[in-house]
Amino acid sequence: MLEGLPPHKPTHSMRLAADERSAKAMVELLGEFFDPAETAVAAFEAADGRWHLEVYFSSAPDQAAILSLLRPIVGDAVDAAVFAPIEVKDWVRASLEGLKPVRAGRFLVHGSHDREVVRANDIAIEIDAALAFGTGHHGTTLGCLLELVAELKRGRPRHVLDVGTGTGILAIAAARALHEPVVAGDIDPVAVAVARANARLNGARDHVRLYAAPGVQHRLAARAGHYDLVFANILARPLRLLAPSLRKVLAPQGTLVLSGLLVRDVPGVVSAYASQGLALVRRAEREGWATLVLRRGGAAPRPSR
Repeated sequence: MLEGLPPHKPTHSMRLAADERSAKAMVELLGEFFDPAETAVAAFEAADGRWHLEVYFSSAPDQAAILSLLRPIVGDAVDAAVFAPIEVKDWVRASLEGLKPVRAGRFLVHGSHDREVVRANDIAIEIDAALAFGTGHHGTTLGCLLELVAELKRGRPRHVLDVGTGTGILAIAAARALHEPVVAGDIDPVAVAVARANARLNGARDHVRLYAAPGVQHRLAARAGHYDLVFANILARPLRLLAPSLRKVLAPQGTLVLSGLLVRDVPGVVSAYASQGLALVRRAEREGWATLVLRRGGAAPRPSR
């Protein structure tokens, strides 16, 4: 999923519903075919489970050529594509106007346009929309923030890991609250660069240690039994695949917070972690997305072969 801005001064858009595989194949094809400075392409899964392709163009596209390009992937379904002109406006201003401050306990996530709403005792985190996931407004990010608030009431975790950090919002929040080093990583180098800039902006540069790698495949993250609190706000399939490695880095009394999964994906994810000895302690649902809190106490881990 992409949460961010259309390209600079877009003039036209195209939208098309498809299955997941086709949507991703079209993103890859269009991404190779068009200049990324002139065209932005994204595929995302909506709350109803359907996948959507969205394309933004900086000039009027050749509709027939695009339909011909995509027809081998989706067949006649491509004829349902909707092309439309985009009203000329200040896209940055328009996007920021739609991002209102979000509160989770003392944490207040806001854009640069809402600095005046910050209270004296707030832990304010300034995050503007960017080409990385996480402004605090999506149900998954907010769910994780609220679980951070709950964990801080339980105690003071010394070692925190944020897997799939996106814009870095969870790592920054933990670092600001704890004044301790927080390790955060993402598979996307662009996200890591965005997170680094946001950590600097929010006075957490010295406490947020970033890496670019899949999951915990980095020396900063791959520390067995080390982390008291682990966040993984990704998607259901990678969360299932990460179950053994996340269990390995979690401290014996640690807490694991998972998000980025639709409600229908919860049973499969819970089962994957139960097989690693992690039990579901709490679940919350927001905007069709689920956030899970797990701790050790499930079935014994399956023996490795």
